[in-house]
Amino acid sequence: MKNRVKDGALRGLIYLCTGLTVGSLLLILGYIFVKGVPGLSVDFFIRDFNDKTAYVTLQETDDLGVQVEARDDGFYITSMEKGSPFASAVNQNGDRQKLTKGDQIVSIGDTKLTAENCGDLNALLPDTGQVQAKVVRVGGGIFPLLVTTLMIIGLSLLIALPIGISAAVYLNEYAKPGKILRSIRFCIEILAGIPSIIYGLFGMLLFVRFMGMGFSVLAGACTVAIILLPTIIRTTEETLKTVPESYREGSLGLGATKIQTIVKIVIPASAPGILTAVILCIGRIIGESAALLFTSGTQARIPGNLLESGASLTVQAYLAAKEKGDLSMACSIGVVVILVVILLNFLSRKVGKLMTKF
Repeated sequence: MKNRVKDGALRGLIYLCTGLTVGSLLLILGYIFVKGVPGLSVDFFIRDFNDKTAYVTLQETDDLGVQVEARDDGFYITSMEKGSPFASAVNQNGDRQKLTKGDQIVSIGDTKLTAENCGDLNALLPDTGQVQAKVVRVGGGIFPLLVTTLMIIGLSLLIALPIGISAAVYLNEYAKPGKILRSIRFCIEILAGIPSIIYGLFGMLLFVRFMGMGFSVLAGACTVAIILLPTIIRTTEETLKTVPESYREGSLGLGATKIQTIVKIVIPASAPGILTAVILCIGRIIGESAALLFTSGTQARIPGNLLESGASLTVQAYLAAKEKGDLSMACSIGVVVILVVILLNFLSRKVGKLMTKF
């Protein structure tokens, strides 16, 4: 009887813990999706994050060829005729500034648009000569953040993969059991357990200040590469251990050197596990914020080169929630990050299964 009571209590405790785990996950995802999904749209993915103001010059005309819609924060182009001067406007630098549907017209000439005069825009045109218009390209998109995130992913993997795979090969193929090997593995475990904000502080001191990179994509990628090393080393090492010893013996027996055996036999046989590690690392990079906040910077723009600052998705989500109080924007970015991480985990499993068949 006592055993039945104990078994029932333990079973109930297991069910309770499982329910709490699943319930917490559903609660988090539910809140993020409810707050963030309404903000998702095509414009959300293709627009710049910040608004862009431009003063454009319109050629002399009797008809602007546009229709505007009054909203709470201004007047926006809803339709534009093919021959409209707005379609071939020139900015202050003399470059063509093509305007499109969704752009906000603030003023035409010296007249600011109001509810009284926006009904007939042609009445605001001067009798002769060109006219200037103040136009705002509305932001609120994540396109620069996506580009910056992709740049950091590519560069950090380019740095971390050769180092991590080489370290794993040494630990599994060359290192002899002993104090040195135990010390190396202990250091790798320590690296894996360090909070990412510590990596961010280290990256800021070493890459940003000491090496003079400043707040840049390169500094952020170097910092993230260090964060990825424990994952790549451990995953690659475990994968190398699964390669049958007969592969190595057969290659060496045919006259291949040890390095040739590793490069041409062992590593290709470990490719599924290494690829899985790469996909998981991409998910880690996308979700990283603390380290990048101190190294890559917070500029929501597309970096012109690797030494320019740029904000990733998660960094901008933090800034939107913390500094601007825009929870809707932060949750919309969160939805994108969650979907990408789920997709990457799904791909890692599928790719691993497919590659094991070959």
